[in-house]
Amino acid sequence: MGIQERERKMYRPLRRAGLEVIPDAVPDGTMPLVFGYGPEDIVGRFSHRYETSRLVERLNEDWYDLAVSSGLFDHRREFLVQLPQGIRTHGAFLQDMHWGRRAEPTAWTRVRLLDRWDIMGRGAASAFLGIRAGHPGFGMMALDSSVYIGCSTGEIGVDVVAVPHPDRSENVLRDLEWFATWDYHRADRELQERIAVWLAGRAPRAVSRPADDHAVPAAEDGNAVAGQVTM
Repeated sequence: MGIQERERKMYRPLRRAGLEVIPDAVPDGTMPLVFGYGPEDIVGRFSHRYETSRLVERLNEDWYDLAVSSGLFDHRREFLVQLPQGIRTHGAFLQDMHWGRRAEPTAWTRVRLLDRWDIMGRGAASAFLGIRAGHPGFGMMALDSSVYIGCSTGEIGVDVVAVPHPDRSENVLRDLEWFATWDYHRADRELQERIAVWLAGRAPRAVSRPADDHAVPAAEDGNAVAGQVTM
């Protein structure tokens, strides 16, 4: 897919939602994927049922408050969002996951939050940050990897969580190690290689908490991929 097609089909809808894409500007050493975090990793969250009055407005307000309080934005209000490398929509991604098909690879993209934005309305309706307005699904991370914010559309509502320093979480690191060596014919080999390289190159550091013998196995973890948590 050419740059012009990606601009027309993905970047323009995101800009209308208040996200300006900054191509080819992801910081070196950024962890390729965040998944497998447990309840003990979460420091902030909110949920709203679909019948909530002023749903999109409430979701936007709470997302911004969580983003600010957790440190998602830098001084220019820039951060990372996970987007497909092609142009398949979030809905198509969920269908692929549901039917066990190989989903289109995703990667971090650097964005800047503009003065006028509507992440949970127009952003979700763009088809890349959700299914439709009020039904968002995405993964976001600070440029320095200090916090990850995941948003999932479930059966009865929307759940958003904040995970600090996912690159130090033993739950996340354990599941990334598992995924990097997962011998499955539908696994994303390119992503597995990127994860393996990142794991091998990260400086030794203490993880955030001791191992949990009762953690859910990676293949069954409900928060494994943004948009997969059910409520």
